[in-house]
Amino acid sequence: MRSEHSNDPEVKVIRSPRRRRTIQARVVNGVVEIRIPAAFSRRQEDDAVADMLARMRAKSTSQGVGDAELEARAHQLNASVLAGRAEFTSIRWVSNQNTRWGSCTPSTGQIRISDRLKDVPAYVLDAVVVHELTHTFIPGHGPEFWEWADRAPRAERAKGYLEALQRHG
Repeated sequence: MRSEHSNDPEVKVIRSPRRRRTIQARVVNGVVEIRIPAAFSRRQEDDAVADMLARMRAKSTSQGVGDAELEARAHQLNASVLAGRAEFTSIRWVSNQNTRWGSCTPSTGQIRISDRLKDVPAYVLDAVVVHELTHTFIPGHGPEFWEWADRAPRAERAKGYLEALQRHG
């Protein structure tokens, strides 16, 4: 199920007979799983999904995205920008990268993103994530690498933003 917002990840609603009132959302392999009470009407389900997605969006814009949201975004970008070519095992925020925006270990598929990017605009974070995802299938920074990495939406603008941030941040 896709939400009404085109940038939202895939949503899977799970009705639980043990739940009475509470709603829970978590990201599993790039899919937002929303658990609701089994007794919810279709309208209550729609309201719960909209509310949880709005909360996730608000969290990602005001406080930065957490590791689970970062992973969901990476899966979405891999599918929409890189034709599913990237193979990664994890993506997470790290606080020990002060000279790089991100790093990738292609042999393990592990991607690390500097927590200095938690408050940048979404298109900037997306460009860095696409850059690191591209490293999972193209090492180095040759012409073929940039053909793929520059497919990120607003990639050139993101590069300019990061250059300014590096100089002034």
